[in-house]
Amino acid sequence: MKFQKIAALVGALALAGSLAACGSDDSGSDAGGDKIKIGIKFDQPGLGFKESDGSYSGFDVDMAEYIAKGLGYDEDQIQWVEAVSANRETFLKDGTVDMILATYSITDERKAEVDFAGPYYVAGQDLLVAADNTDITGPESLDGKKLCSVTGSTSAQKVKDEYSKGVQLQEFDTYSKCVGAIENGQLDAMTTDNIILAGFAQQDPGKFKIVGKPFSEENYGVGLPKGSKDRDKINDLIEKSFEDGAWEKAFNDNLGDSGYELPEPPTVDRY
Repeated sequence: MKFQKIAALVGALALAGSLAACGSDDSGSDAGGDKIKIGIKFDQPGLGFKESDGSYSGFDVDMAEYIAKGLGYDEDQIQWVEAVSANRETFLKDGTVDMILATYSITDERKAEVDFAGPYYVAGQDLLVAADNTDITGPESLDGKKLCSVTGSTSAQKVKDEYSKGVQLQEFDTYSKCVGAIENGQLDAMTTDNIILAGFAQQDPGKFKIVGKPFSEENYGVGLPKGSKDRDKINDLIEKSFEDGAWEKAFNDNLGDSGYELPEPPTVDRY
């Protein structure tokens, strides 16, 4: 009798384990019940932005969802993680995220630490000014003007060092404060990558404009852990998004009212 009771208990536990295993995968996705952790910016409107209702929007968000779907994940299997500029390599190396789409420029220095797929977008440093501003036509026209960027950025200093020695620099801790200072006439211009500027212009269509004279080149890539087995697949998905219209739709849905025109898609680098 004792043996029969033990056998019955073992059988019950096995059945319970089987039912639990079946219940853990209700997504119907190729990825099963797994999650994919994707790092994005939470404070860049039009690119990576956390809305007041807790949802996420932006060009990087839409591209991340497209890539995740191609890898077999449904939207509800994505875990969004805030990735600020300073922690992106760390997050990829310690497993905090599986990939990052956060206006993440591909550089040789970063490639020594992490892998990249892409680029999926080529940006360039530019200037945001009030829509009725006719004085500022490029970085060379900033002598005597007040130029804003965020604390810790090298963008404004690059303008002073290479283009306009007489420009007056102002730093705030967020880009939104720069935008507000331009709106109230306290400052004349703000500088960073043009697609980031487009996101702020999108918030108030017709109030600001991008000068449209980029003076750098930034290749935005999908950041991945070193040796990622998904790199080639993600490159294929990026190229597919160029061909099937998803890339253009992601741009137009998030930045189409900014006045900044969609450029040609970049060539994916299969290093």
